[in-house]
Amino acid sequence: MTKINTSYAGKSKKRISYAFQYIFLGVVSLISIFPFIWMIIGATNKSMDITMGKMSFGNQFLINLNNLLNAGDLLTCIKNSAILSLIMTVMSMLICSMAGYGFVIFKSKAKELCFSIILLSMMIPSSSIVIPMFKMFSKMGLLNTKIGVILPALSTAFLIFFFRQNTKNFPFETIQSARIDGLGELGIFFKIYMPMMKSTYAAAAIITFMSSWNNYLWPLISLQTKEQRTLPLMISSLGTAYTPDFGMIMVGIIITTIPSAIIFFLMQKSFVDSMMGSVK
Repeated sequence: MTKINTSYAGKSKKRISYAFQYIFLGVVSLISIFPFIWMIIGATNKSMDITMGKMSFGNQFLINLNNLLNAGDLLTCIKNSAILSLIMTVMSMLICSMAGYGFVIFKSKAKELCFSIILLSMMIPSSSIVIPMFKMFSKMGLLNTKIGVILPALSTAFLIFFFRQNTKNFPFETIQSARIDGLGELGIFFKIYMPMMKSTYAAAAIITFMSSWNNYLWPLISLQTKEQRTLPLMISSLGTAYTPDFGMIMVGIIITTIPSAIIFFLMQKSFVDSMMGSVK
């Protein structure tokens, strides 16, 4: 009888513990998604209703969308953001993965020193190098061009570090076998390394695309005409009006959020695998 009571008490404690865990996770989840819920609700209401804190859906979404289309060249801004983000994502992954691969696979006495210098660059605030970059790109005639936005993002210390750490789990025996079979280093990289590291590339694609899509500071400084500005710059300009239309701004934020959300959910499994350090 005592054993039955002890077992029942143990199960009750577990149930209570699970209940508290689920309640805690539910509250944290609600706090996390509340800004998105508020954003969607705000997109369906008037600007005045949003400022008054209305938390119910309205019928102003199409009006807000129409106002957004009339307020600026939305399609041009989306096209500019898409072109920049895709080029920056593909080129950055290629360059940084080659660097991470080289830091692990090839032996050199100076590579650790070089890698330490790259990591030190992560400690420098990006805003502190804006003025030198502006002067340099101005002399090169690259201001107000897409190339001027792409070049600073082609290689990042974090992405090199990310690929280097994941490459440490790569089976070196596979590379040795490929070398014995006569496959060159570029062939090994493109035919063996890249397919086996697809989860790492998926995670890097998510990180790089989101960073490129939401890039604000450098495009704000380097892109000086409306024809070249990106979607974040357009949304920012809507908020600087004397009487900003918050409903219209909410619609713009939703449009800005959709591509990043789609890419993340499509590559979510590979992202988690890469964060766990798996190589398949």
